[in-house]
Amino acid sequence: MIYQVRNIDILSEKQESKHFPPIQPVPVVLLLAYLSIKKSGFHGFIKQYVDYQVIFDLHRSKLLNTTYNMKRSATATWTGSGKEGKGTMTTKSGILNTDRYGFRTRFEDEPGTNPEELIAAAHAGCFSMKLSFVLGEAGFTPSQIDTKCSITIEAGSITHSQLEVSASVPGIDDAKFQECAQKAKAECPVSKVLNADISISATLK
Repeated sequence: MIYQVRNIDILSEKQESKHFPPIQPVPVVLLLAYLSIKKSGFHGFIKQYVDYQVIFDLHRSKLLNTTYNMKRSATATWTGSGKEGKGTMTTKSGILNTDRYGFRTRFEDEPGTNPEELIAAAHAGCFSMKLSFVLGEAGFTPSQIDTKCSITIEAGSITHSQLEVSASVPGIDDAKFQECAQKAKAECPVSKVLNADISISATLK
């Protein structure tokens, strides 16, 4: 049995602007450069520019390598027998709010969610974000990352998670992209928690 989910993660210019200094319109940049040269001379202007770049690079490096500690939770309620009973799942965020699941939503085609579908969503979402960070560390900003995750159950166990990712990343070649995708697969927190084989297919758009 295979469960699939698709996740799209976009890093927009608006999101970038929360962390990095905004790009000023050209006339403003020229005016600031003129005033700096007039006050400090050309060499002083170059020094200020270099100092700014060092601060900017340190700030970006600190952001990309920050470690976050957190705890997330969800609850489930089940009533009745394993095959005939029914359950609900709720997440603290409220995205799931007593959403129903049961034997038929899990092992047959009855509408509703199931744990494996949620694991697939978690792995796709986690991997997409991690890949964006890995690409950023390598000096690339993705325009869009699309990830599909398929979770396979065999003999009552989750045996495999298949990640299929396609991405638009300006300026990167395929070899570097494959390297970043493999690193993201290995370092994604959800990959680390899964006791299953994980494979990946990565394609540049």
